[in-house]
Formats: sequence, structure tokens, C-alpha cells
Amino acid sequence: MPHSSALDDPEPSQAVLAKRSVVGVPVRIYRPEAGGTVPAILFFHGGGFIVGDLDTHDGVCRRLCHDLGAVVVSVGYRLAPEFPFPAGYDDCIAVSTYVSDHIGEFGGGKLAVAGDSAGANLAAGVALAFRDEGRPLAAQLLAYPATDLRPGDRYPSRVENATGFLLTTAEVENDMRLYFTADPSAAERAPASPLLADNLAGLAPAVIGCGECDPLRDEGLAYADALAAAGVPVHKHLYPGLIHGFISFDTKSQAVNKAATEMYAELGSYLNA
Repeated sequence: MPHSSALDDPEPSQAVLAKRSVVGVPVRIYRPEAGGTVPAILFFHGGGFIVGDLDTHDGVCRRLCHDLGAVVVSVGYRLAPEFPFPAGYDDCIAVSTYVSDHIGEFGGGKLAVAGDSAGANLAAGVALAFRDEGRPLAAQLLAYPATDLRPGDRYPSRVENATGFLLTTAEVENDMRLYFTADPSAAERAPASPLLADNLAGLAPAVIGCGECDPLRDEGLAYADALAAAGVPVHKHLYPGLIHGFISFDTKSQAVNKAATEMYAELGSYLNA
């Protein structure tokens, strides 16, 4: 379902919305107007694992529903510091498993995961779990994913983009501290740090987009490279001049709209093949 420009259409989806709970986790379900069998997307919002909710990424989910003609299930997972890792991850796994087991309730077509920032981290974690369980997954859309949550400045972008581009490296480090209050060592391994997984082979094809001016740029690109090295099909993008969180600004920036259009179309190529 093509979409010319979010700038021309600030409310792209006339989707039927439903708020409900799935296995005790709040979700918002976006359904396209078209009937019949359609794909489904599990969406996990960003926010450093400590902020964000079903409302902050409503526009992103509406556009995914509209552009791809897909049912979108946006997951309101628990947040740190009140609920540190693995609480939010467990919520995402529980909802994803339910949707996978009851795909007929959610369009009946192929299933993908998607997210941005912390949500992309969670999406990558769900993809790893699905691979290990032999569950079908058509694709994963990871926008500027946090893939290595260990403390330190091992990635140049954490230094180059430490300040001045909305998200700061200090904020990233504080978010991680709050996220891992129950088990700081969890950052040293997957699923908390997907890049550190022992084996990335056999994962669902990935669409990964990172902004040039983002502290998380290099670990996102490193994950794309690691997936490709493991034989996973990857669409890897580095978008000049874009900052962290860019997909939420598609109605404000031509450059963001172009990037989002490209990434969503690539996700659609897997879901609608």
C-alpha cells in the first residue's frame, strides 16, 4: 500500500484502533481498513527503557499500519527503574508469543517485529528468542537500535555525538544504570545486548537504519554487519544528518520522511512477498 509522503498526510492511518490487554500487558492494536489476510507487526517503543508508552509512538504505528496494510500491535511493556530488566523484555516475549500462537486474530499473515532505540533492542531480543524456539518471523525492523548495553566508550559515536544531538551519551549511561539495577551483569550478554549473542545465524531478515548524529550509531551499524557476517539478509542504512529518534519526526522533515519511507518499504517487501 504505497504512501507518498507523511508530510502531505499527517494522519496517514484511518485504522480501527483497539486498546486491550494481552497476557496482562497493555497493547494498542491498529487494524487496516482492508479485510482478508494481512501481515502483523509487533511494535516496541523507544525511550531508554524508562520512558515512552503507547501514545508516544502512536504516529509511527499508524503509518506502519497504513503504509504496509498490516495489523500493528504496539506493546506497553513495563519500564525501569520500577521494573528493571528483564521485566520489560519478558512482557515483549509474552505478547509476541501470544500473537504468534494466535496469528489468526491478528491478520493471519506473516509476522514481523519492529522498534526504535530501546524498542529496537527488545525487537532484536524477540527475534533471537523466536529463532531459538523455531517460531516463524518474516523480518525485523530496527531503527537506531541499542545493541550493546555494556558501559564504556568502546564505540566512537558515543564520544563524537556525546552532546548536542538531543540524546546524550550521559543519558544513555543513566538509562542503562536504571535498567540493570536488578542485575548489572545482564548487559554483558544477550538478550540484553543482542550484539553479544553467541550465534546470530538463522535470524529473520533485518532492516536497520541509524542516524549519523546519534550516540548509538556505531553499535547499530555493528549489529547490521554482524548479522550480515552470519548470513542474515540485511538492509543497512546510515542516514546523513539525522539524530536519534528520527522516525518520530517524519511529518516535520523531508529527510526523515524519505528515510522512514525507505525502511518501511523494505520491511513491507518481506511481509507482502
